[in-house]
Amino acid sequence: MAEVTQRRLAAEILGIGRNRVWMDPQRLEDIQLAITKQEIRGLISEGAIRRLPEMGVSRGRARRLHAKRARGERRGAGRRKGGPKARASEQHSWTALIRALRAELATLRKKRVLTPNAYRSLYGLCKGHVFDSVGELRRHIESQGLARRRIR
Repeated sequence: MAEVTQRRLAAEILGIGRNRVWMDPQRLEDIQLAITKQEIRGLISEGAIRRLPEMGVSRGRARRLHAKRARGERRGAGRRKGGPKARASEQHSWTALIRALRAELATLRKKRVLTPNAYRSLYGLCKGHVFDSVGELRRHIESQGLARRRIR
């Protein structure tokens, strides 16, 4: 490796690191004979010495991971650091649940499945956090016979 000095000089001239200097393997004798900055500049203009492009960090693996996470993969119990309340606050969970329950009640009232009295009592039960899901609300309506006709 006699061209260490030439590589250093070329890196200085090109304003890049030594590892990004490319030297033509066919012109190594000419490069080894060049000992001044002026001679190195001449070799750069001839194309015997060039700068290599900057190497970045590939995003390919990251894109693959993001796609998997978007599909719901890699989100299992082993990946979770915080408890359920740290990942989704109680307030947000409650808001999502109550909106779903009230929307279901509204659709049942609109379809005239529920009487106004039944709607009111169920609304109050929802507010009291009696039901943990829409399915549970529907099962309660069926079991208590509160529906005028079958829920679809």
